[in-house]
Amino acid sequence: MRSKKPFSAGKPTFAIFIALLLASAILPTQAQAQRFKVLHTFHGRDGSFPTGTLVRDSAGNLYGTTSGGGTGGCGKYGCGTIFKMNKVGKEIWLYSFKGTNEIDPSAGLLRDSSGNLYGTTVFGGKVTKTCGGVQAGGCGTVFKVDRTGKGTVLYKFKGTPDGFFPESVLVKDAMGNLYGTTPLGGSSGLGAVFKIDATGKETVLYSFTGGSDGCDPYPGVILDSAGNLYGVTMDGGAGFCNSGSGVVFKLDTSGKQTVLHIFGGSDGANPDSVLLFDSQGGLYGTTANGGNGQCGGTGCGVVFELSPQSGGGWTETVLYAFCSLSRCADGEEPLGPLVRDASGNLFGTTYFGGTSGDGVVFKLETTGNETVLHDFTGGADGANPSGGLTLANSGSLYGVAEAGGASCFTRYTCGVVFKITP
Repeated sequence: MRSKKPFSAGKPTFAIFIALLLASAILPTQAQAQRFKVLHTFHGRDGSFPTGTLVRDSAGNLYGTTSGGGTGGCGKYGCGTIFKMNKVGKEIWLYSFKGTNEIDPSAGLLRDSSGNLYGTTVFGGKVTKTCGGVQAGGCGTVFKVDRTGKGTVLYKFKGTPDGFFPESVLVKDAMGNLYGTTPLGGSSGLGAVFKIDATGKETVLYSFTGGSDGCDPYPGVILDSAGNLYGVTMDGGAGFCNSGSGVVFKLDTSGKQTVLHIFGGSDGANPDSVLLFDSQGGLYGTTANGGNGQCGGTGCGVVFELSPQSGGGWTETVLYAFCSLSRCADGEEPLGPLVRDASGNLFGTTYFGGTSGDGVVFKLETTGNETVLHDFTGGADGANPSGGLTLANSGSLYGVAEAGGASCFTRYTCGVVFKITP
C-alpha cells in the first residue's frame, strides 16, 4: 500500500505535480509557542515543490532539493533543482537539472566533508522498456554536485535487475561507497538495496521478493559502525506486497537480510521515512498509516521505537499514534525522517492534519506528550511538509513545505523553506 502522499515515485514524469491550489490564509492557533519564520519562498525558476530533508554546513548555509522548477526544461514545470542558501534564506547558487540526464530529485542530500553533495533523481538517465520507456522519462540516477555547483551523473539505472525510480537519501562509508534503495527493480522487480563504488560501479546488495522480507524500500538506509545497513519497506511482510504493512530490516556486510519487525496495523503500517539511531542502538521511525484506526480505518500513522534485546530480538513500541486529537489537530501521516535532541525529544512533520489540514511540525517528549510547534495554514507559511526536519546545535529546526507560499505555474503554489526557533 502506498502512502496517501500525493507525490510518489513511479508516476509518469510530467504528471507528478498535483493540483495544489492556493488556500486562504488562516490565523495560526495559540498552540504555536515557537517562533516560526519563512526563510525562502519559491517561485518556479528558483525551484518548486521542495520535498527533501535539508542539510546544513558549519557556517549555517542550507542545502536542499526541489522536485520541480528551475531552468532545465521538462516543460513548464521544470526538472527540479539543488539549492544553496545562507542562514537567512538568500540563495547563493542554484543547480537546475536537465531532462536528458536527471529529473525530479525528490529525496534529500548527502553532504561530505569536502562539501560535495550526493543524491538521487527519480527519473532521467537511461530510458528502457522495463521502467516505462520514453513516457516515463528514464529510470533514475545517482548524482554528485561539487561545492562550486558543478554536477556529474555517477550512475544511470536501467530497470530490472539493477533498480529504478530511486527516491532515496544516500549514505556513504569510509571507502567512499554510496548506499541507497530503489522501490522497484532488483531481480524480482520489487525493490533493491544498492551500492555504488568510487568508480561508479553499481552492485545490487539485496533484491526484495515481496514476501516476509518486504517490498517497496523507497526511503533509503542508514549505516552503523560495523557496516550494516538498516531500512524499511513500505509494503510486504505479513502478506505479499500490497497486502502487507511493511517491515524494518537489517542487511549485513555479507548481504544477509534480517527482518527486525513486521508491521501489523495497530503498531503502524507502511513505514515511509529513513530510520534514526540513538546512542544505545535503538531505531526510531514513522509510518504513514496504522495506529488507532482513524482516517477511514487505515490509521493516521505512528512514531515508533525499535529496541534491541539481549536475546538478539527487537521489540517495537508505538510512541505516538496520530489523530489522537479531534479532527487530527495533532497531525496526520508523518513523513520525513525524525530528529532527536540531547534530552531524547523527537521532532518531525506530518503531511496532513492540523487545524487547516495542511500539516504540522511536532515535538514528541520522552513521556509521550506530543506538542504541535507549528500548524500550517496553506497560505504564506506553506503546506504539506514532507522532508522532515534538520536540528541545529542551537535547537532551531529547519524544514521545507512542499506547497503553499507564492503562486507559480498559474494555479499551483511552489512551497517554502522555514525555520522554527525555540
